[in-house]
Amino acid sequence: MSLKSRLLKSSLLQGFVKLAIKLTPKKLVKSVANVVLKGIAEFSEITYDLDARTAYVNVTLYGEKEPIEVALDGFEIQDDDDNKYKFILHKAESNKPWMNNILLRIVGKAWDIPPVPQYQDEVDFVASLIKGESPVKEPEAIPEPDADTMEQATKLA
Repeated sequence: MSLKSRLLKSSLLQGFVKLAIKLTPKKLVKSVANVVLKGIAEFSEITYDLDARTAYVNVTLYGEKEPIEVALDGFEIQDDDDNKYKFILHKAESNKPWMNNILLRIVGKAWDIPPVPQYQDEVDFVASLIKGESPVKEPEAIPEPDADTMEQATKLA
């Protein structure tokens, strides 16, 4: 095992990184996100708590007037017996009906994280930061959009 692998598996490093994430000013995170997504979206608020597994964003898409709010409650990465990772989002909601319909397709399902061999140590490390204990549930059929969203889509067409 390489030095990098051993270091990334260190619980001391994991604790240090979690502390660094907690201490990172939210304003810095928001500023970086706004630079990266310039011309696509502007974040007015980003909050997160890795220990509580919660996150909240308030973002306005480029050219739109109303912001989209998304609140996540409960997210984790799990690994199966074959050391393959899955991402699970337990609860999410938005102030937009169409976004809630998208979230319905994602919430409560286990989504495969594709392996990237050259970054396996890093993927293992990130997975260890938000590792979960709930049983893995495979993705099910995608639900149909609700009546409000269908009505809005019909008006736009």
